[in-house]
Parts: sequence; structure tokens; C-alpha cells
Amino acid sequence: MNDTPNPTALVVTAHPDDVDFGAAGTVAQWVREGYRVTYCIITDGDAGGFDPNVPRSEIPRIRREEQTAAGAAIGVEDVRFLGYRDGELSVTHELRRDICRVIRQVKPARMLIQSPDRNWNRLQASHPDHLAAGEAAIQAIYPDAENPFAHASLLNDEGLEAWKVNEIWVMASPNPNTYVDITDDFEAKLEAINAHASQLPPDFDVRDRVHTWMTMQAQEAGFAEGRLAEAFMVVNK
Repeated sequence: MNDTPNPTALVVTAHPDDVDFGAAGTVAQWVREGYRVTYCIITDGDAGGFDPNVPRSEIPRIRREEQTAAGAAIGVEDVRFLGYRDGELSVTHELRRDICRVIRQVKPARMLIQSPDRNWNRLQASHPDHLAAGEAAIQAIYPDAENPFAHASLLNDEGLEAWKVNEIWVMASPNPNTYVDITDDFEAKLEAINAHASQLPPDFDVRDRVHTWMTMQAQEAGFAEGRLAEAFMVVNK
């Protein structure tokens, strides 16, 4: 069990690219601050893409490679995939166990997850897989990871002891309470997003679209004109 600060952060998302659109600027800052960041991507994003000329069987490999490159763009080298099917995610005992396993392996003080609460103002952020990933992650954080008797095989067969996560950051929450100024990390965020080439149609202006989103969030935060921000709900346990 952990009750002391540890400069390690674990990010759990449903799909490749979710963390980059939602939080890459903030994660880049964490890396600079000395955090060892691990990505845990639940699906391979096999339902993604738009090019009919790309064989569907190739999509999982492509998306894994894209997410690995996106992580490297902001200094994240540890990227793990759980291999669940894109578009079919639900909160199951097995998913909770698999996330719990990674928590006990990584032993993070801080976790970044997706919101289990639907945001009616940003329905794209509330993809059903995102909601399921958020709910499974928070259940894996509490009570699973810190209960030594939950998912007993993790301790008995794998030697993974209970671990308490002290700080939870939730992206795409309908109730943000924390805004991070990412103005100086905007280019790094764009580089991470652009690594997901299979997901970006030719007519999608990444810079303009993301700049607009980040400007709106900076305005919500009351930041000075011209600043850019990412928004989160932060919960301390």
C-alpha cells in the first residue's frame, strides 16, 4: 500500500489518440517535471480509420505504432495495450482486473482517466468506449487496486501487491475544476496528434480545430487572451 508521493503517472484511455487530443500538453509538462509516465490503451482502435484501401486487419498494428510514436513525441516511452475490441468496451470484471494489474505494476501516484460521466455539451468526448474506460478505471483505482483481496490472482499468482493511487485527473469531465496552461506545449501536442495519421481525414485542419478547443478552455479558466488550456476534474484521495 502506498501513502507517499511517487513521481510516476499512469494514463488509461479507451483508444489510441484519446490522450493526445485530451491531455498531451499536460502530459508533456509532467514529463518535464520528472514524472515517469505510462500509457495503458485498452483497445487497439481497430474500428477506427477512414481509408477503405487500408485492410482492416492492419488497423490494430497501425494504431499501436501511431500511439507509440505520439507518446515518444512528448517523452512517453512506456506504452501498453490491453487488446480489447474497439467499439465493444464494457465494464467487466476482466477489464477491471487488467487495469488493476497495470496499476500495481506501475505504482503511480497520479492517474489520468476518461470521464465516466456523459458530457452533453461534448458528445464526441463521451463515446461509449470512453465512458466504459472511465468507469472501469475508477473502479480499478478504488476499490480494486488498493484491496489486497480483490482479483486475488494478481497477488497470489503474479506477486502484485495492493497499491493506492493518491491523485486522479479526469479528462472530458462535465465538471472541470483544474485548467492547465499548455500554450508553450501546443506544438508538442500537435506533433502527438499528427502521429495518428490514419485518423485524420485530409480536410481536417488539426491546428485550427485543436487551437479553437484549447482557446475555449483557456477562456473558461479566465486565462489571458491568447493562452491555451486543457481542462480536468482533479480528485485527491
